[in-house]
Amino acid sequence: MAHTRHHSQFSLGVTLAIFAAVGFSAKAIFVKLAYLVAPIDAITLLALRMAFAVPVFIAVAIWSSRQQHAKPLDRHDYLLIIGLGFIGYYVSSLLDFMGLQYLSAGLERLILFLYPTMTVLLSAALFKQPILRKHVIALVISYAGIGLVFAHDLGHQSANMLLGASLVFASTLSYSVYLVGAGHAINRIGTIRFTTLAMIVASTMTLSHFAATHDLGALQLPTRVYVLAAAMAMFSTVLPVFMLSAAIRLINPGRTALIGSAGPIATIFMAYLFLGENIGGLQIAGSVLVLCGVLLISWRK
Repeated sequence: MAHTRHHSQFSLGVTLAIFAAVGFSAKAIFVKLAYLVAPIDAITLLALRMAFAVPVFIAVAIWSSRQQHAKPLDRHDYLLIIGLGFIGYYVSSLLDFMGLQYLSAGLERLILFLYPTMTVLLSAALFKQPILRKHVIALVISYAGIGLVFAHDLGHQSANMLLGASLVFASTLSYSVYLVGAGHAINRIGTIRFTTLAMIVASTMTLSHFAATHDLGALQLPTRVYVLAAAMAMFSTVLPVFMLSAAIRLINPGRTALIGSAGPIATIFMAYLFLGENIGGLQIAGSVLVLCGVLLISWRK
């Protein structure tokens, strides 16, 4: 009986990790499709995504704060939530959405997937953690892979491709800063509670940004844009966040991260199916190098 229960929990955890990886990967597809439907800018689309997602996060935050084990938050906790919500979800998401205006969905996902390499470098710079030989090898492999995919996309992308890659790289860097600080915050506040509160902060900042820079006429958009924004909020924001947390609890972070490494490949194939993006030998080779480099740098004995 115990073996059967363990097997079913493991199967559920793997399933949730797969769906979370695909959900996160589909975000770039939703964004690119919305850009094709109407001349919408990054902050408007991001505001729509957050507007659809934030009610769920508010409900979960209220629920988590009422749990018996939930401790009251102090000033330090609020500063962590505001600071990390700002850098990790507001700044990172805005830069990512801006970059996707000029970049293929496949290359965007691969650049975002470099965050473990940046986390290692940031930890070395901020906390004097040593950079091992395997880290150096992983960095060389990963960035060589990005170079190959970049070379592949040069023949198919706009003149602003370098700008788009720079914006997404900056997005990845800001998310890496968030990850470096999030471990401490999660230990103090709890995974679900911290994530929902940080998302509420980011949503508030995004909607305030939109209100300060746009009038209501900017919301006169085709219905399909709203459908895509709502789908992105549910299937690429809310559900993957909770699926990922549940998968980590059921099958441990290492296995969850290993399954999540399939995300960039999923994005490349979805971009081929839904956006008509080309898949070439350089892109496949570069993707394999990036995946190998990230897995090497994330490997724990």
